[in-house]
Amino acid sequence: MNVGVLYSRIRRDEKLLLSELRDRGHDVTKIDVRKERFGVHEAPEAFDDVDIVVDRCLATSRSRYITRFVESYDIPVVNEPETAAICADKARNSLVLAEEDIPTPATEVAFTKEAAMESIEEFGYPCVLKPVVGSWGRLMAKIDSRDAAEAILEHKETLGHYEHKVFYIQEFVEKPGRDIRVVATDGKPIAAMARSSDHWLTNAAQGADTEELEITEEMANLVERASEAVGGGLLGVDLMETGDSYTVHEVNHTVEFKALNEVTDVDVPSAVVDWLEAKVQGVEVTA
Repeated sequence: MNVGVLYSRIRRDEKLLLSELRDRGHDVTKIDVRKERFGVHEAPEAFDDVDIVVDRCLATSRSRYITRFVESYDIPVVNEPETAAICADKARNSLVLAEEDIPTPATEVAFTKEAAMESIEEFGYPCVLKPVVGSWGRLMAKIDSRDAAEAILEHKETLGHYEHKVFYIQEFVEKPGRDIRVVATDGKPIAAMARSSDHWLTNAAQGADTEELEITEEMANLVERASEAVGGGLLGVDLMETGDSYTVHEVNHTVEFKALNEVTDVDVPSAVVDWLEAKVQGVEVTA
């Protein structure tokens, strides 16, 4: 098969994927989105003879638009544009999880400082304020006092992009110093890792320690339901432990997997390519 890979920078994740595809004898068409122009009536020549497209764009804005264009060209794309749109927006992400009765942290959205402050006061301290768009744990704030809340809200309202004026407020979940990332294809887990840190942010990009984690039946069930809620695809499902259960706080598209691949015995890029091959062939991966 000929796999088109949308990118703006080739990271370790993309190198792993490209290497696996080439080792299996597949053709790879690397498409640098910074150089292409996407017409509404016909696809750029780079898409000629491509069987499937994998979106690996770093920028959310590019990812959301380009996947729409690729879909309009009648080329299968991973992930689909609606999945990308939901996962790229934390508010939409939380809404679809709640609509499907998937356990997820209590969350409110407000559009003014005054309404946001009311939400924060009702949640109590600490609580968490997040941007609706963003990744790698950036611009997230654990709010421990009213003074801190007032300062952060004023900065967001005055200096931020319009999306930062959508105040996304969430309960603070007391987790055991770690959260869990599960990489899955259409809801079937490939592997999982725990991300541990003394800091309240346990994102691997923020320096958290990672280790392989066995996937329990409950985790697998939540991953399947969360994947289905956002439309399926190649996803990273993030969970937090709450006592003897779990809560899903986010589902990620264009998921990074290099950290997981380093700590697990599972060959993650190989499993991803197995899934891509099955999609092109029109069969379902059962294991």
